[in-house]
Amino acid sequence: MHTYAKRLAGLLLAPLLTTFLLVGCGNDQSPDDDHVKSQSPREQEKRARQVADAWKGSTAAAAWHRGYYPMANVMQKPESGWHSSADQRAFETENFVLRGSLPTTATGHGKADWGNGNTLTRPLWGAKKAYQSFARNRSEGARLTVTGAKLGTTTIMTSRGRASVPAWLFTLEGYDTPLKRVAVTLSKLPSSPIGQARQGAAGGLRQIARLVGTARNGRSITVHATHGACDDGPVVKVLETGESVVLYASVAGAQSGPCSSEMTEQSMKVQLRKPLGDRILLDALSGRPVPYGEPDGLSPSWT
Repeated sequence: MHTYAKRLAGLLLAPLLTTFLLVGCGNDQSPDDDHVKSQSPREQEKRARQVADAWKGSTAAAAWHRGYYPMANVMQKPESGWHSSADQRAFETENFVLRGSLPTTATGHGKADWGNGNTLTRPLWGAKKAYQSFARNRSEGARLTVTGAKLGTTTIMTSRGRASVPAWLFTLEGYDTPLKRVAVTLSKLPSSPIGQARQGAAGGLRQIARLVGTARNGRSITVHATHGACDDGPVVKVLETGESVVLYASVAGAQSGPCSSEMTEQSMKVQLRKPLGDRILLDALSGRPVPYGEPDGLSPSWT
């Protein structure tokens, strides 16, 4: 799968995984020296506080807490795991074949249930649309065979905590347990109550690319942050309040002068003082909630 292959001061930051994104090939370019010289943790934290204050008690925050935003993969592999590396490769490259029929009846609406008395009714994806969302490759070689589907349920981490949601359960040839695809459609993202800052402004802030995962106990968060070829890597700090968790990212050891245009995206794990819970996870630069997953992938929180 495209997304699988590419697939939050004073906190423990642990580099986990590095992937490389080429934004220019064979070119040297000078970075903005003003940004290199303007690294200011105080200004970065000030911006984070402004974002937290803007969201606190806002109509955007109220809409966020009423909505459904997945913060984990909407695709869930069979409980047994993949039987072979070939099957795993077929899943990662989205190489599927359908041998059987899929339900064609209208699915209507279903409920996301957080188990605390809070539920939300949302439109559901049909079986065909759900299948087409992950079966986007028709090439030769390793592939998985889908033989049917039925509507069931699964659990998924959301912005409001873990929820039970409707899901399509796809039967796979050779597997006793299904491949699950969450069927609930996303809520519309509310407009941010604060505007976006310029990249490198506010004391050298950079944008958090996306959320990669949240620990089951909510005490740690893993995000992707970017940095260039002429620095020592990303730094991710966090401002925790009762209502939000604001991440503010920068780079360490930035150098001035000519530098290649290569950008590195690095996975960073951040420990929180208390579980994330239903607090809003915000990016200080954009002033918006941190999205989960790739923008064009299976599991973006929004696009």
